[in-house]
Amino acid sequence: MRQSSIMDIISPIMVGPSSSHTAGAVRLGLLAKNMYNGIPNSVTFRLYNSYAKTGKGHGTDKGLLAGFLGLSVDDVRIRNIFDLDISKEFEYRFEFVEDFNRHPNAVDIIIKGVPGITISGDSIGAGEVVINKIDDFTVNINGKYNTLLIVYKDIPGMISNVTSKISVNIASLYCDRYAKGEDASMCIALDGELEEDVINSIKDLPSIYIVRYIKKLGS
Repeated sequence: MRQSSIMDIISPIMVGPSSSHTAGAVRLGLLAKNMYNGIPNSVTFRLYNSYAKTGKGHGTDKGLLAGFLGLSVDDVRIRNIFDLDISKEFEYRFEFVEDFNRHPNAVDIIIKGVPGITISGDSIGAGEVVINKIDDFTVNINGKYNTLLIVYKDIPGMISNVTSKISVNIASLYCDRYAKGEDASMCIALDGELEEDVINSIKDLPSIYIVRYIKKLGS
């Protein structure tokens, strides 16, 4: 088991009051923004359990919206995000749900637009987060690495076709699929940066539907 470091305890530098309910919410919103990579028609933030019960008092709703609008965890504008002009870019709403099957600090970010997508994640403490589901695909994206997210048709050799184009070190690779030969997803966490021409070469591979390059989050 990983031992907590002193930086886990005192970090992150943030607008409070809570690392898990505020900073974690901002980071979940930021990751969702980076994955969607566009301006949606509307966004529903569905908060679960502890997030649903105490989220308003801890600024979870403000943090989620601020992150999706691109604000960092230490941006003082988070406190007044609902009053700012940038919050008028799209319609948004919040739902509050109890579900014992979900993490205490879980959220679904339901994005309507072209395309539409649902991104699910948890705030796991000390500002750390994990995105664990995109639509019906299981993923593992924590914002600590630059990550390549690919949705594709499951065909033999696809993983090697993609990874052969990547020259930086791969920290982890996580795949999921509906069934053999059907739609699949691939999350590749990277130790370095990918050049734009590499990303474009992967987009040009046959049977690739979606490619997103998700930049790691700041400390």
